Amino acid sequence: MSRIGKQPIHIPSGVAVALADGVYTITGPKGTLTVPAFAGVVHQITENVLQLSLADAERKAFYGLQRALLANAVQGVSAGWSRDLELHGVGMRAAVAGTSLNLSLGFSHPVVVEAPQGITFTVTKNVITVAGIDKQLVGETSASIRKLRKPEPYKGKGIRYAGEQVRRKAGKAGKAGK
Repeated sequence: MSRIGKQPIHIPSGVAVALADGVYTITGPKGTLTVPAFAGVVHQITENVLQLSLADAERKAFYGLQRALLANAVQGVSAGWSRDLELHGVGMRAAVAGTSLNLSLGFSHPVVVEAPQGITFTVTKNVITVAGIDKQLVGETSASIRKLRKPEPYKGKGIRYAGEQVRRKAGKAGKAGK
């Protein structure tokens, strides 16, 4: 049995979970998310606690995944998800213009990133915050921004996640023969 699948999901006040036509619909103060319902996984809601169980013991492949997706959706519509990115390097700047993010990353041109539906950008100093209710979309957007200028190992310049450690390499050794 899945250890993750057994764990209960606590539903905060103001969040509603409904199952219709093989799709869970989670509605909360920040919005609405849908999660596909996998065959063989049954739910039960009692006193604001969602508990999942298996209908058929042999169909346990998606048991933990179903619980994780539902828990992420419940947290997303109640509190939301966010990811911080840090800019490291001289001349690297970020600014928000409407729904797009304008980046100056040391290229000969500015880089403009359009926010997908449901994602908001905020910038304070050299920290970009990507926020939204869908955990997967927040992660994908953060990864695509980081990919624009990955941190390089010699000077550490680039875009990195908050708290990410970049392994530094030694530079040239120089001429030892002189």
